[in-house]
Amino acid sequence: MKFLLAALAALALAGAAQAGPLDSAVRYLEARQQDDGGFAERGHPSDPGLTAWAVLGLAAAGRPPAGAAEYLTGESYPAATDLELRILALVALGQDVAPLADRLEALRRPSGALGPSLNSTAWGMIALSAAGRPAGDATVAFLLAGQAPGGGWSWQAGAGPDSNDTAAAVEALRTAGVPVRARPIRRALAFLRSLQNPDGGFELEPGRGSDVQSTAWAIQAFLAAGQDAGAPAYAYLRRMQRADGSFRYNARYAVTPAWVTAQALAALARRAFPLA
Repeated sequence: MKFLLAALAALALAGAAQAGPLDSAVRYLEARQQDDGGFAERGHPSDPGLTAWAVLGLAAAGRPPAGAAEYLTGESYPAATDLELRILALVALGQDVAPLADRLEALRRPSGALGPSLNSTAWGMIALSAAGRPAGDATVAFLLAGQAPGGGWSWQAGAGPDSNDTAAAVEALRTAGVPVRARPIRRALAFLRSLQNPDGGFELEPGRGSDVQSTAWAIQAFLAAGQDAGAPAYAYLRRMQRADGSFRYNARYAVTPAWVTAQALAALARRAFPLA
């Protein structure tokens, strides 16, 4: 029996290695879905945030998971970004999100911000776009005003800009119709390029080193702007993929593989958010 199990495991790994990067990543992530419809890291219970990211990754690859909608609609949304992420995932699953979009719009502040931060505003704009609703001029102006002198965006005002929040801001501004040739988009993409390393990957902040999630989000920003991030970025992702189809966080660490793989999938599928 042990020999048979070992042989089957070897065959599975061989099949993943022979499949393309996208297909093997899809297979790995699909195997992380639990009986309750949610997704989980190995040895852990289903997690709402991971489930939403898994839905987005699999939907981007053309494989929206059955059963995930029921799990997500039964969960609470303790933060603005939790609500925004669930809206994006449920739209990708073909669900009616009008009540959730109403709740999100109720979080709009006099400044135009959606929720408490630049990050929640960017993701709020993306989520409202997915729900078929405009962001509003005040919200667009609030996000534009948050762009740092170097072209990037941070999680919240006063913090240092990073690649992940900059990528989200680019996607958000594109959903609001900001042209790809507009100065804020051009400056943002230049900032992202400044965070690309010789290995082809992008880093979160200067000196952090390349990681898969930052690379995936940077790729999506370029896609949203109608540009190609370039072959080196995709080559970096491929080098970080393991034999079972999952992705390492970076060259040193292979942590939270389901989460990392879920966030790499949309970039591999060459899809930006919101998923059209």
